[in-house]
Parts: sequence; C-alpha cells; structure tokens
Amino acid sequence: MPVLTELRPTTLWSSPYLRAIQTIRPTAAALGLPVHTHGRLREWDDGLAYTDDWAPHCAHSWANPSYARPGGESLEQLRTRAVDTLRTIAHHNHGQVVLIAGHGTFICQALIGFGRPTDQTAAQRMPMPAIYRIRFTDLTAGPEVSELP
Repeated sequence: MPVLTELRPTTLWSSPYLRAIQTIRPTAAALGLPVHTHGRLREWDDGLAYTDDWAPHCAHSWANPSYARPGGESLEQLRTRAVDTLRTIAHHNHGQVVLIAGHGTFICQALIGFGRPTDQTAAQRMPMPAIYRIRFTDLTAGPEVSELP
C-alpha cells in the first residue's frame, strides 16, 4: 500500500496471527524491512470455542466490557493490553515511525483506550485494512489519533 510505504517506517511489528502478517508483508518487502511479531498484538481471546453463533456472545461482551468468559479475556482486559503494548512499542521506538499490523477488535479497543469512542457497530464497519496514525508526541500523555485514507 503506497500510503504505508510513504510513511517511511523504520520498524514493522505484527500480531503473530497469519492474517496480520500477510497484510503487512507486502509493505515490508517494498521497504526491505523484516516483520517482527509480538504476542501481545494478537487479537482478542473471547474465550469462545469455534461456533457459527458467535454474534450474541460478541454483543454481550461489547455491552459488558468487563465480562470475560472462562479462559478468555474481557474487552477491558484487551483494551489495557492494547494500550500498554502500543505505548511500550512507542517508548522503545521514540521519534521513529513504526508500522503495526493488528486486528479489528484489538484496534477498536486501543482507540477507545486512547479516548476515541467506538462501538461494536463501528468495529463491524471498519474497513479491511483500517489504517490509523497514532502519534505520541509526549509518551506520558494520550496520543493524537487519526484515520488515514
């Protein structure tokens, strides 16, 4: 994607899940950079075994963000993980442009954690890939968040 290569990132991170790696791989190849993976960038572990009837479970979690199924994480826990992980990456790469490939629910919860309201409907309408710029000018304050075309 030209918009991503034009940003001239110095480091590329991805969730370890294949679909995220596949999304960032063409940009990595165009820039000649490796893709680093980080387990904390993984998608939400909703605690559900595979089911075709996941929608009501997902709606319940969005309506009750502190609810966690046995063995899974709540959306509040995901939000904390997302914000902490992105802040840590920003801290270790201060002053650099870092490209991160993640997943929809992870991204939505990070946006909420950074003060940009979103809900389940917005999450479901999120384009694939959705591209957001999260700029930390002060690592102790909230970042500037904008959506890129």
